[in-house]
Amino acid sequence: MATSLVAGLVADGYSPERLVVSDPDLAKLEALAARFGVGTTSSNLDALKGASVAVLCVKPQTARVVCTELAPAAPGVPLFISVMAGIREGSIQSWLGSARPLVRAMPNTPAMIQAGAIVLHATGEVTASQQSQAETILRAGGLTRWVDREELMDAVTALSGSGPAYFFLLMETLEQAGIVLGLDPESARLLTIQTALGAARMAMESTDTPHELRLRVTSPNGTTERALQVLESGGFTALVDRAVRAACDRSQELSNMLGEQQ
Repeated sequence: MATSLVAGLVADGYSPERLVVSDPDLAKLEALAARFGVGTTSSNLDALKGASVAVLCVKPQTARVVCTELAPAAPGVPLFISVMAGIREGSIQSWLGSARPLVRAMPNTPAMIQAGAIVLHATGEVTASQQSQAETILRAGGLTRWVDREELMDAVTALSGSGPAYFFLLMETLEQAGIVLGLDPESARLLTIQTALGAARMAMESTDTPHELRLRVTSPNGTTERALQVLESGGFTALVDRAVRAACDRSQELSNMLGEQQ
C-alpha cells in the first residue's frame, strides 16, 4: 500500500525529493529509490525529521512497536495518517504519547493500481486544512470519502474493504458457468472481466442508480429477467446482506482483539 501511494503521488506531480520512505528491508528501499527517486531510510525517526505529514503504513501486529518508537518525535509532526487496518485512533494516539492530529484511512486492494475506494475519518484535533491535505495524499490511491464517526469504519471494511473479493467470487462463478455452457476458458474469462468493467463504468458515469440501470437491461420475459428470478428465488439479496453484516461483525471483533493484544 505504501508503494501504491508513492506511485500515485509521483504520478500526481509530487516531487519525489519531498517523499521519504522508511523500511527495515534495504532491498525494498533500493527498489523504491530506483523506481521513483524518493528518499529512503531504515530509521523511522529519521524519516520524521522535518516531515509535515507521517503516513503509518505497517502491519497491525507491529503498530504498537512502531508508534511507541515514534513517540519522542511525534510532537514535531503536524499530522499523522494511519493506513493500519483495524487499529483504532485512541490506541494510536496513546502510543504516540498524546492526542496528535490523526486521520485514519481504510483503503481496499485496488488502491494498489490507483483505482481504490478509500474512506477517511479525522480526530477532533485535525484542522480543515489538514483534512484537505490528507485527502489529497490518499486520493493518489483512488476515490476518497469521509465518515463522521470512527465506528463506521467497520461498515466500510465490510463493504469496500472486503468488497473486491465479493466481485471476484461472482466473476469466478460467471466464468465457470460460461465454460460449462461451452465457451473456451479464455473467452469466458475475457467476457466476464469486460462485462464487470463495463457495468462498473456505467454505474460510475451514469446519473441513474444501480437499481434503475438493472431495470433498463431487464426486458420483460427476457433472458435477464429469467436469470434474476433464479437469483432472487435463491435468496441472493438476503445472502449478500448477511455476508456484509458478518464481515462487519468480524471487523469489530478483530479491532477488539488487536486492542487487547497491544
